[in-house]
Amino acid sequence: MSPGTDSGGRRVAVVTGASSGIGEALARRLTADGWHCVLVARREERLRELSGALGCEYEVCDVSDREAVGRAAAAIVARHPAVHLLVNNAGIPGRATFITATPEQINAVTGVNYLGGVWMLRALLPALERATPSSVVNVASVAGTVAVPTSGPYSASKAAQIAFSRAVCAELKPTGIKVLTVMPGFVETEGFPQRGFLPGLLSKAVVDPDYIAQKILKGIASGRRELITPGWYRLATIGQWLMPWLVYRIVSTRFMLSRDSF
Repeated sequence: MSPGTDSGGRRVAVVTGASSGIGEALARRLTADGWHCVLVARREERLRELSGALGCEYEVCDVSDREAVGRAAAAIVARHPAVHLLVNNAGIPGRATFITATPEQINAVTGVNYLGGVWMLRALLPALERATPSSVVNVASVAGTVAVPTSGPYSASKAAQIAFSRAVCAELKPTGIKVLTVMPGFVETEGFPQRGFLPGLLSKAVVDPDYIAQKILKGIASGRRELITPGWYRLATIGQWLMPWLVYRIVSTRFMLSRDSF
């Protein structure tokens, strides 16, 4: 078996949060491009259905559970000693403030959105090293760069994910493993319904998961380190850096305090 391929000569990709949304769209595109995907998520019925349709494998796993991640990774590596691509896409919404969210909500959002990627990377690192040159994609959010009061725990979890991704990008460079940090804006998915939460013109800013999947694949192919998509969301992140006082005034408006956008 050559590095980065399975016994059939295909490149192997592990995609978390693959039962719907961006993960599902990415799995469909990777499979169409000849990759062999291992889908990871919590919903076995959905995983079984999707893997059957795509000819993939799957592992049922809550990525916030470090021991469960270890078991799933061991099962994957037993079948595929070399993994060419890991996509840390699993995520859950956090439509609550730091004051109103329950401790359980804050723990869950942090565990899935941030620590889930940490545990998956650590567990699959030997397989990624055997497949070098290989890639890791961490799907974060623009919400990690601009915090909205009504989704404070979510924004914090994504900010931590971005910091984690940037740190391991530099740490893993000598190994031949490339890391791409992806920061999407509004995306309409099953777990993150957006169009029903956004009024007027803002609802038109929402994109579909396949749009993000295409951008991710292009980012991998081009060797990008970071990707904000759609591109005009860079204005929000630049505004946060250069004019934090203005962003503070905007996110403190009645609209932002009554609705969650991410």
